[in-house]
Amino acid sequence: MASLTLRNIVKHYGGTPVIHGVDIDIRDGEFVALVGPSGCGKSTLLRMIAGLEPISAGEIRLGGRLVNDVAPRDRNIAMVFQNYALYPHMTVRENLAFSLKLQGVDKAQIARRVQDVAEVLGLAALLDRTPRQLSGGQRQRVAMGRAIVRQPDAFLFDEPLSNLDAKLRVQMRTEIKALHQRLGTTTVYVTHDQVEAMTMADRIVVLKDGVVEQAGAPLELYDRPRNAFVAGFIGSPAMNFIPGRLALDGAPRVVTDDGLQLPLPAAPGGDHGARVLYGARPEHFTIDTEAGLPAEVVVVEPTGAETQVALRLAGQSVVAAFRDRVGVRPGERIALRPLAAHAHLFDAGSGARLN
Repeated sequence: MASLTLRNIVKHYGGTPVIHGVDIDIRDGEFVALVGPSGCGKSTLLRMIAGLEPISAGEIRLGGRLVNDVAPRDRNIAMVFQNYALYPHMTVRENLAFSLKLQGVDKAQIARRVQDVAEVLGLAALLDRTPRQLSGGQRQRVAMGRAIVRQPDAFLFDEPLSNLDAKLRVQMRTEIKALHQRLGTTTVYVTHDQVEAMTMADRIVVLKDGVVEQAGAPLELYDRPRNAFVAGFIGSPAMNFIPGRLALDGAPRVVTDDGLQLPLPAAPGGDHGARVLYGARPEHFTIDTEAGLPAEVVVVEPTGAETQVALRLAGQSVVAAFRDRVGVRPGERIALRPLAAHAHLFDAGSGARLN
């Protein structure tokens, strides 16, 4: 195992910059997820860590050792891809053992390590099957096992669950997290699915256009996003944003363009009259016939555990999530109250957090 340090990493293709001075420190044994929209640079960063993509400037250190010019095979890093990349003509046993054979490990040790990994991943009964005889989840476990058997300093996962159905994704992310807790190997996990990142990672790095927008523990990013981009990216359903002007004459509030007043907690940053975005997560609404604001129900989506309701509030589309099974129908008007204690406030121009 080893720590991983990225210092002022820059990448450009020809004259087009795609990574702009990224700094990330990953502690020994830490599970870090890189998330962001398509094209933000997360997979490019992962490939540079692996040595599959040269960096244009900066330093990558693994366990304190500078590896900028070290060949991929000499970095002792194992990578798990989205497409499994198994050898179709080899059995599970042969797929797991292949990298060890290339390293010249003796047969007895290979057999022992393959058997150990197979038992950890629940593959012991499948060792003599070929990939075409396996399910998608089993193939992904074999791909993981091929990485684990090498006993690397770090694991790199590049959207490994994208090819699986919803139920298998939930199962596999639990298995990957449990495996990390057991092995304690430094792990970098790339995904576009922020739910995966929230449930699996010790720390999340949010990227946008090749720049780190925020890095921190999952609940830190959820509760105190640094800007409107992070606030809107982390959380499902996403945070609601309602534009308005900040009013500080009396109780702090945001006044929407049609005159509705949205409550705020203690006095926020920003100037009286400034254009702002009022952020409210779906679970931070309640129905209040006395103090609620008029909202029109557009769509009702019962999920069992909660009911998600799409509404029109202050001229904006918003989503509210209720744990109770509310009896509302499309077209109805209800009194919706955002909870002031959980309100977020962002500058309308820069998106920077104000409270």
